[in-house]
This record gives sequence, C-alpha cells and structure tokens, in this order.
Amino acid sequence: MHCVNEQSLMEEHRRQSRRKATGVDGVDKAQYDENAEENVRQLVERMKKFQYKPLPVRRTYIPKANGKMRPLGIPAYEDRLVQGVMANALNEVYEPRFLDCSYGFRPGRSAHDVVRYINQTIMIHKVNYVLEADIKGFFDNVDHDWLMKFLEHDIQDKNFLRYVKRFLIAGIMEGNELKDSDRGTPQGGLISPVLANVYLHYVLDLWFEKAIKPKLRGEAYYVRYADDFLILFQYENEARDVLELLKRRLGKFSLEVAEDKTRILPIGRFKGTKEDFDFLGFTFFNTKTRGGKYRLGVRTSKKKLKAKRQAAKEWLHTRLTRPVSQTMELLAAVIRGHCNYYGVNGNFHAIQCFWKYLKYSTYRMLNRRDQKGKLKYPKFLRIWNYYVKEPHLTTDIWNWQPKVA
Repeated sequence: MHCVNEQSLMEEHRRQSRRKATGVDGVDKAQYDENAEENVRQLVERMKKFQYKPLPVRRTYIPKANGKMRPLGIPAYEDRLVQGVMANALNEVYEPRFLDCSYGFRPGRSAHDVVRYINQTIMIHKVNYVLEADIKGFFDNVDHDWLMKFLEHDIQDKNFLRYVKRFLIAGIMEGNELKDSDRGTPQGGLISPVLANVYLHYVLDLWFEKAIKPKLRGEAYYVRYADDFLILFQYENEARDVLELLKRRLGKFSLEVAEDKTRILPIGRFKGTKEDFDFLGFTFFNTKTRGGKYRLGVRTSKKKLKAKRQAAKEWLHTRLTRPVSQTMELLAAVIRGHCNYYGVNGNFHAIQCFWKYLKYSTYRMLNRRDQKGKLKYPKFLRIWNYYVKEPHLTTDIWNWQPKVA
C-alpha cells in the first residue's frame, strides 16, 4: 500500500483523459482538478483510516459485432485513480511471474504479437489441429474467493488485498438499481485487466504449461490474449483429450466453455482443408504462395469487416450537415486506425476493400447533401485525395520479432 500515496495518485490524475465518461458520482477530471491536491490528500487520509469505500460502478452497454451488447462498468473518478495506482503495483508484482504465452494487457505486447506467433508457429512447427475455445462470460464469472487465494499466494500486504476485495464487492449501479457483485470483475475498471490475467495465469497458463504439455506425445502450443486463447496440436486425439480436461479445469474455478464457440479444426501444411478460424478480429486459413508452397493466410474477419462497414455507413448518415473538411479529417483518422490494426502481411486486399467502401459511401453521402446538383466525381477525387491517403500495410508478421523485455 506504500505505492498508493499522494504522489502516485496525482500522477494518475494527470494521466486521466478529460473525455472519459463519469461514474455514479458524476465527477469528471475537470471538476476534480479544481482542488486536486486537497482532494488527493483527503483521499489518502481516508485510505489510511480504512474509511475509503469504493462506489458502485455505473453499468453501461456497448454493441458487439454479433449484435449483442457488452456490459461495461464505469468507476467513480476517485476510484479510477486508486484502481490505476493499484493496477500499476500489481503489474510490477506479476510481470516477472506471467508466462510468455500471455499477451493481453501487458506492457510491450500487442495483438499483433499474437498474430505473428500464430503465423510463425503453424508455418514452422508440426501443427495439424487448432483447439478454438471461448470462455462463457468470463469477466462476469470470476470467482472472488479463488482470485483472492491467487493474490495471497504472491502478495503479503493484507491492507492491499483488503482494498482489492472492496473493489470486487463494490456493487453495480444499473439505472437506479444497485446490484450486488458477488462474482466477476467489471470490464471497464482499470484494475480488471490485471486481475483477469492473474486469474487465468493460475487457471490456464500454468496448468497447460506445467501439467498438460509435458504429458503430450506430440507438439502443442498455447497462446492467450486476455480471455481469448488457442491451443495448437500435432495430434487430433490429444486435442480432444485436452478439450475434456479443459472443461473440467474451468468448471473447478466457476467457469465454462461456450459450446457454440468451441471446436477442433484441422489446419496447417499437412491438412489441406478449406476450414478457417477467427482470432482477435483476423481469419486464419490455409493457402499457397504464387510458387505453390504452403502459407497460412491472414485476413480481416468477415464478421468484423461487416460490423465496421455498418458502423461507417451509420456514421456517414450523421455527417450530412457537418463541414466537409471535418468529416474528411475524421475519415482519414478512421482509415489510419484500420490500417494500423489490420494492415498485416497478406491482408492488403481486405484493407483496400474497406478503403474503397468508405470512398464510395462518402461520395454518395456528399452527393445527397449537395443542393446545387450532383458533385462531380473528379472534384470529389481532389477532396478525397487531399485528406485521405492510400491504404498500406503497417505490421510485418512474417519475420519474427523478439518481445520487449
């Protein structure tokens, strides 16, 4: 708890974005900033006397690509500061302990590292089958008792653990209704990602690397990003055996696999199937180079691409009366972000298709708003080319890059 002091809380306050949504207290950064030093001083005093109790998180929902809604918990501003500092302390404790197979919410690691790892592993090693598994409602079903046992295994500071527990049981405010949070860790809290990593470090990472992998006859590789994970196998029968063991392992810790999203499929140079699998917004599939050699193809997931097109179409409808220059600058930023994530080797066609879709949709939108007649295409091209750059690849997944220490 010595890490949670006036200096660290003020640093966390400075790092906070002014555009973040407010929690149940309705306080944002600007309001807290009016008397920040005194507010932080009083906060530390209350924490020392154990008078500080986190407020319930405000429940809100954001749409998912499959049409469902993802619940998010928005903490009160002061709780966000304490969570941020405590998350930093937890990261210092667990970064040396976490295994290399874990990538999500860790410094120096990204989703691109996972895509590169999958590509290299299937291309180089004896991989013939992929176990694609999904944990059903992971963040809503984390068992508090087990999580606290895991933390107690590595942290002796009882006061620190006491405040972690207070955050876990703070409750959820949905509309005007206060709901108990006897299980789960709300998505949206700054401390939730590292707590999720701790939970799955003990439930899955160590279990597979120490208890399962050494007993397998063939090659096997495991990779996890947050609560999404894949296991790559040489032999199908071992994949099926591990799936049954996985179900029992998760059940012990109050978790279960989503049966409709869990399967074993053939993949790799010796399995010439047309099946594919999605992971982190990408689709992985068997293909060949121009010279006829095997290659693992990587492209934007059709489901993600469809959702992004729909979102772009709806957003353009809101720009009919807005300044053209502002709309084009925002479009350029959207395309840059899309290329930065999906611009990996072999995926140029997919990012170019998204770029062309936005170009055509923008032209149609500008035509609808023009009261003097149709906007001539050459004039539109001059506007488009002035603001928007051609799509391009940004990430090399074909060459191995060592992880940052």
